[in-house]
Amino acid sequence: MIILSGLMTGMLLAALDQTIVSTALKTIVIDLGGLKEYTWVVTAYLLTSTASTPLYGKISDLYGRRVVFQFAIVTFLIGSALAGAAQNMTQLIGTRALQGLGAGGLMALTFVIIGDIVPPRERGRYQGYFGAVWGLSSVAGPLLGGFFSDHQHILGITGWRWIFYINLPFGILALVITSAVLHIPKIKREHSIDYLGALLLILGVTSLLLSVAVYGPEYGWLDSRTLTYLFAGLAISGAFLYWEGKAKEPILPLRLFKNHTFSLTSALGAVIGAGMFGAIVMLPLYLQIVKGNSATAAGLKLIPLMLGIVSMSIYSGKRISAKGHYKIFPVVGTATMTLGILSMVTLTRTTPYWQLSIYSIIVGAGL
Repeated sequence: MIILSGLMTGMLLAALDQTIVSTALKTIVIDLGGLKEYTWVVTAYLLTSTASTPLYGKISDLYGRRVVFQFAIVTFLIGSALAGAAQNMTQLIGTRALQGLGAGGLMALTFVIIGDIVPPRERGRYQGYFGAVWGLSSVAGPLLGGFFSDHQHILGITGWRWIFYINLPFGILALVITSAVLHIPKIKREHSIDYLGALLLILGVTSLLLSVAVYGPEYGWLDSRTLTYLFAGLAISGAFLYWEGKAKEPILPLRLFKNHTFSLTSALGAVIGAGMFGAIVMLPLYLQIVKGNSATAAGLKLIPLMLGIVSMSIYSGKRISAKGHYKIFPVVGTATMTLGILSMVTLTRTTPYWQLSIYSIIVGAGL
């Protein structure tokens, strides 16, 4: 359990920082400026963590699980310290991208290490625990972000900067625990690491996001800048797929999509991810801007979402371990989440909180 506490702490950090800025964005923009770029504070983190996640497994095969996991923690902590010290939106976005590089390793290697030390039959139960940590972090993030951003100064430091500095003691704790108790025999496996694939993935997705999330809404969908980034993104994405088809060990093996189970779970993962981040990022903005709540109050009002995520993560993990059947859970979960998200379309300025709470529980249970 001591080993698991170290891994859970790493997962806590990675998951927390996906959402902790959601309730603080308004305050950050007021302090640093950069209203047009504010979405990149979240996007940069997700982009680099997504692109780096597949690389960490192979790198850990070459250099060992513990040292690579600790490298990810250190990278994450450096990014956190620099993000807390950022003086403008460009610096903050860049340091958030550095955080994401570390977070990709924390998320990937946590489950790789669980696979190394836990028997297959028991993995569902432990994944349920980590799912609960993920759910708790995902909703505790907006709560903490709201708390810190509502305080102008804490210990002489601007309040919102603590959403990054709070990572430092927990990261150091994870380093100490893993150094002391995480001892996995190093079995070196030779790999060809697909750095070019990772680079093309980042460039392609970034170009597409710049087109649809920045230049399109700002300058119009037929503007030359919008179209340039759109076509560049499509071209780079095409180059990525071509390279993945011929790479020795691609970051995304295209042959996997011939497996219907993999294709279905990938599609479900995309839908669930969109629903989760849509709810976690937009609900605080709805509560603050439309309903007039403070950042802390907005975070507190996400507790029903947290309850749905945590309770169903633990329940489904235990059921999978007990019965060995898992197929029904993604199907029911996606349907439940979709019902909750569609219900939220009806939210208005006068919607009572009890109604929002029911919708939030439904979304959380599905996630």
